[in-house]
Amino acid sequence: MRAPLFLISLALSSVACSETSDSGEAENAVATVSASAATSPTAAADAVEMTDKEERDGGTREFTYSWPAAVSEQTALAERFEQERDAALGAQKEEWERSLVDFPGDCVACKGRGYEKEWKVVADLSGWLSLSADIYEYTGGAHGNYTRQSLVWDKQNEIALAGSELFKSPVALETALGSALCDGLNIERERKRGMPVDSSAGDLFNDCPGLDEASIFVGSSDGEYFDRIGIYFGPYVAGSYAEGAYELNFPVTASVIDAVRPEYAGAFRVKR
Repeated sequence: MRAPLFLISLALSSVACSETSDSGEAENAVATVSASAATSPTAAADAVEMTDKEERDGGTREFTYSWPAAVSEQTALAERFEQERDAALGAQKEEWERSLVDFPGDCVACKGRGYEKEWKVVADLSGWLSLSADIYEYTGGAHGNYTRQSLVWDKQNEIALAGSELFKSPVALETALGSALCDGLNIERERKRGMPVDSSAGDLFNDCPGLDEASIFVGSSDGEYFDRIGIYFGPYVAGSYAEGAYELNFPVTASVIDAVRPEYAGAFRVKR
């Protein structure tokens, strides 16, 4: 994720809520709104970034939504993202306006809002475009929340699928990955925590979460077939917020292909 919104979160979390000054003078309203896109009217497919910012009544709102040129090349997908972007911006503006009314004092952390969604290419195959989106949202309070989203675009049929929908079920993929899934997660947990993981402790963050709680990504090492699997567990899923997210990568095996839905199996190949 980009630094600005995280810095907003950190700055706001360090500011305590307070009432207006004793002078009773109203704060001068300052509002700035800007929007830009990295597109050219003469370019058929460019990367796109739209930013919208506003400061008013002691509150700050920041919104950014972007996608790479590979998305712009898929007209239907770009239109889908435009609609999603506009809806998210509208919702943020509406909620922010309510916060300015609900918190009339100088509670900066109560009136700060931030949203950023950045799409990136995981793999671009002849018939498929695999994407990941880094998402960050701040809606007031001590800190924002972040996650990662998977989307796989069927270029021929113009259909968007979550990575998990390429498989028969999350459980089928869990079974295909076998013990490597939990073993790999625990190795990363131990690295972050500096201590062994006690799976028998009955602690939520020591258990192995199911893939229904994960984002599943499909990648490619040769640009022709999907032969890599990425598993993403966001904050609070496999560990505390302080531990952050957990990301694991696995090669596609014959067992993994067996877990793929038959209509998508042709897009996969065992990692060489």
